[in-house]
Amino acid sequence: MPGYDVLIAGGGASGLMCAVHAARRGLSCAVIEKKDRCGIKLSITGKGRCNVTNDSDNENIMRNIPRNPKFMYSALEGFSSADTKAFFEGLRVPLKTERGNRVFPVSDKAHDIVDALTGECRRLGVKFIRDEARSVIIENGRAAGLVCKGGNIFASNVVIACGGRSYPGTGSDGSGYEIARSIGHTVTKITPSLCPIVCKEQPECAEAMGLSLRNCTLYLYKDGKKKPVYSELGEMLFTHFGLSGPLVLSASAHIDNPLKYGYTIKIDLKPGLDETALDRRIVRDFTEYANKELSNVLRKLLPAKLIPMVLSRAELDGTRQANAVTREERRRLLETVKRLSFTVLRMRPIDEAIITRGGVSVKEISPSTMESKLCGGLYFIGEILDVDAYTGGYNLQIAFSTAHAAAISINSAKGE
Repeated sequence: MPGYDVLIAGGGASGLMCAVHAARRGLSCAVIEKKDRCGIKLSITGKGRCNVTNDSDNENIMRNIPRNPKFMYSALEGFSSADTKAFFEGLRVPLKTERGNRVFPVSDKAHDIVDALTGECRRLGVKFIRDEARSVIIENGRAAGLVCKGGNIFASNVVIACGGRSYPGTGSDGSGYEIARSIGHTVTKITPSLCPIVCKEQPECAEAMGLSLRNCTLYLYKDGKKKPVYSELGEMLFTHFGLSGPLVLSASAHIDNPLKYGYTIKIDLKPGLDETALDRRIVRDFTEYANKELSNVLRKLLPAKLIPMVLSRAELDGTRQANAVTREERRRLLETVKRLSFTVLRMRPIDEAIITRGGVSVKEISPSTMESKLCGGLYFIGEILDVDAYTGGYNLQIAFSTAHAAAISINSAKGE
């Protein structure tokens, strides 16, 4: 039956990248997208700037993939961060590398990345179809097309790139999971990841709302465990409901059912100073400004918005003079500065998560080709897979690497 060489469900980061790589190899390709345009979610990533990748080697990228990193080994070998940079620069999108090796377009416009992908697709003759994939057509044990809302579309190979469940308004509404289940694939538990966290101490957080901390260290502890399940130096943000920002979003990737297990976040506000050095610093400030109120003296050490919270936690009166603070009170202050703690209540709704944790089980997918082990000619790429990473460009790299692997595999199979 006539059709395309490749039919891709989903016009997001992975779907568009797969279409480009397939079409560049002479394969006829179509992308099915339910929204009125492709790349909607991609256009809002990185706060509209699009952190396209992380400029680091494959080993570092895998270290930043907490869920099923080994699955990504072959795909990253085939299409690395350096390849991603070369790809977009080849499409005349100049890139820049910022702190943490995060790569952005020089323009700081995510639309430049979307336009580059869609423009290259059009140049290569990729067809865009406004429709909604419902299920896979299977003939003789192989994928043969997609049943769509507007009718059947046939193809020799089918790629599912529908995304996860985060930001459903962009088209990433979890529909791909149902397609996978209908074929017999296992879909692991779906939860939000890279998601802001609601804390028990919400009123205190609300008082500090808008305050961004730089160069602090966050530790995430699971109740009953002495070692943190996650720790990192970086940035975080106080909100009206709790905590957000890069460190918090990455920590959320390690939180599983907080109501059942319980988690505590501890913030070291001065990671560059050990406790002895910090105590000397506090003593020096208290001596220099001995007759000033404690709340004013602490402005030398902490952001103003944070001082009421720290004083309250340390059970100190901010109106007292610095020279009246006892050694025990100074110890409480030091303890609070080095271990400012927050109790995790829950994650914000999955609609607010940057990505989805969970997805099609990688045990049922070939790691070198992204082809289903249950159905020939069927591929899964991008966020629909049970692979996710921290913030910093790693998740888009997963999308691009898996897309490349699928396209290369389809092309190789056609040449056999």
